[in-house]
Amino acid sequence: MGIIGWIVLGGLAGWVASLIMKTDKQMGLLLNIVVGIIGAFIGGWLTSMFLGADISGFNIQSFLIALLGSIVLIWIVKLVRGGSAKTA
Repeated sequence: MGIIGWIVLGGLAGWVASLIMKTDKQMGLLLNIVVGIIGAFIGGWLTSMFLGADISGFNIQSFLIALLGSIVLIWIVKLVRGGSAKTA
């Protein structure tokens, strides 16, 4: 997947993760993209370790892996910043 694919997939995954984790009001487009790309690496690492799955291109499996990693990343950041790690 090329750089444009990473940006689009990362932006979508970061945006959906920020909606799920209720941090969308604090995050802009650039931060959603960054969270999504880093989340894709985290999600890829986690799923390859536990499930043997990997990000293989621009498809639903890759999006879900990036989404999982983005949610984990936002949760960790909320935990470290001292906020509640709960989503509700």
